[in-house]
Amino acid sequence: MRMANKFGIVTAAASGMGRAGAVRFAAEGAGVAVVDIDEVKARETVHAITAAGGNAFALAGDLMDEDFARGIVHETRKRFGHLDFLWAHAGHPTVSGVEGLDLKEFDIAMNLNVRAAMASTIEAIPFMRERGGGSILYTSSTSGLFGSPFSPLYSVAKWGLIGLARSLAKRYGPENIRVNVVCPGTTNTPMLRVLVSRPDEIATKGKDIDELIKVRGSGNPLGRLARPEEIANAALFLLSDEASFITGAALPVDGGKTA
Repeated sequence: MRMANKFGIVTAAASGMGRAGAVRFAAEGAGVAVVDIDEVKARETVHAITAAGGNAFALAGDLMDEDFARGIVHETRKRFGHLDFLWAHAGHPTVSGVEGLDLKEFDIAMNLNVRAAMASTIEAIPFMRERGGGSILYTSSTSGLFGSPFSPLYSVAKWGLIGLARSLAKRYGPENIRVNVVCPGTTNTPMLRVLVSRPDEIATKGKDIDELIKVRGSGNPLGRLARPEEIANAALFLLSDEASFITGAALPVDGGKTA
């Protein structure tokens, strides 16, 4: 098993890519802390894992609460005895434009996409150090690799995660703590409907939500949406020892869009 005797955290694990990752990691032998603001769905993810013979527990709360974002690390270490990986996957789709922007929206975008990941990372590093190393993964986006006309605010947050990962990779590489980023393209998740249903997108394009999703999904050489499991496969690789010589990388999983 590719994650045997590995213990760690997946945030936003109640649905979509996070859920797919938590389920996949557990199937590969990992113990997984399933973190989400939606307690009911987080417990459903845990049930799916344990029913298949895996090892998981749920932690429900708001990652914009710094104490919670830090506390999930300590609770995971307490439950499992070790901490080997952290997939800080939680994010916020943000509003579309910048004209008339209430800067509270900026704060939300940065707090959930970047600050929460940083808070968990701060607590995770000492536990990984005592383990002799570990693996941290952030979820950015193709919008973190090139500018997005659909949501500049989302782009700036996701670019920030890539900068953070590359800096931490250099700082903690000597301690065998790897830090990488997965950059999904358009993926068939509940958040996708939130992204494309913002009023100005519909007004600008004159299409309904299903049409917008179809257009987004066809905007890459493979001509389709990604499946959550395909992002989870990439996350599994980057977190596992198979990627033991990869750190500071931002991996697009985007059907060739960035090509």
